[in-house]
Amino acid sequence: MFVRFIIFTVILMTTAACDKAPVEHKQPQASSNQTQKSADIWRDSPYEPTWVDLRLIKVGEHSYYAEGTPGSATEHDGFIANAGVVITNEGVVLFDALGTPSLGYLLLSKIRELTDKPVRKVITSHYHADHIYGLQVFKDLSAGEGVEVWAPNGAKEYVNSDGAKNRLKERRESLFPWVDENTRVVEPDVYIMEEQKFRVGEVDFTVIPLGSTHSQGDLMLRVDNDGVLFSGDLIFQGRIPFVEGDTTVWLEQLRQLDAANIKTIVPGHGPALHDAAQAVSFTAEYLQYMHDQMGAAVDELIPFAEAYANTDWSRYKNLPAFVANRPNAYHIYLQLEQHSLQ
Repeated sequence: MFVRFIIFTVILMTTAACDKAPVEHKQPQASSNQTQKSADIWRDSPYEPTWVDLRLIKVGEHSYYAEGTPGSATEHDGFIANAGVVITNEGVVLFDALGTPSLGYLLLSKIRELTDKPVRKVITSHYHADHIYGLQVFKDLSAGEGVEVWAPNGAKEYVNSDGAKNRLKERRESLFPWVDENTRVVEPDVYIMEEQKFRVGEVDFTVIPLGSTHSQGDLMLRVDNDGVLFSGDLIFQGRIPFVEGDTTVWLEQLRQLDAANIKTIVPGHGPALHDAAQAVSFTAEYLQYMHDQMGAAVDELIPFAEAYANTDWSRYKNLPAFVANRPNAYHIYLQLEQHSLQ
């Protein structure tokens, strides 16, 4: 019933020849005027200041990303997820918008240190709070630029759901004052159901929908000119993943990830990597271990609490966001239990 998961077998056979080190952080050189501007960005801001260390890290000719700090959802002023920035000669394309309007505003200020080109599109990997509450900044402050928000089709289920309303209510308390009564869930302009290619300026992009993997709907963005893949939360690095979607599909998408012509993978959480097999391995091994342990318990009719208590979590217990581990295990236990009844 449960198929053992083998990750990128062919790639793993050649990893000895691959560069497995994290991508070198190449920080754009800021002038003294830019430094002063950065220090003053909150002076006329409509958003609550946050002093997190948000930098744009260059990973391709046109591509940058902001790397969140590993942790649970409400740590580090909510700056726990990554966002991608692609600068073309006709405008900027973003991948995700971070977890508070304040972080979105800070991200926009960092973009403005590099270019005055308009933001054309914000491609959202999925509709989880740590990736989308910054969207309103780009809609409100970039309204005259005609910015479009694209999202996976599964986000339709979330936007007006009770879950979205309850999450926003919770974050207005747990992430106050950065999430407050003025924070809202921005509805996408375009829902993506199939792979889609588009061009902005001289740069070609490919949007790759994944179905329900990590959430109700997920997608990736490939910057074709740069060989950069923004994977969203299909891939985690350096912290316990948050599990909500169909983990069987998630594992299958990891197995089938096409790394051809990809030089760099930027995960939804954690540092960018050059090596596809290494980038995939942590998330895939974690999910497979969960499947193996919870699957065995379901097969033997062992209650969840007993199964969880008897599982060796030593390899994961010291990682950031381990608080999510038990809910993850329970989610997978229920999924596998349901599958066993079909």
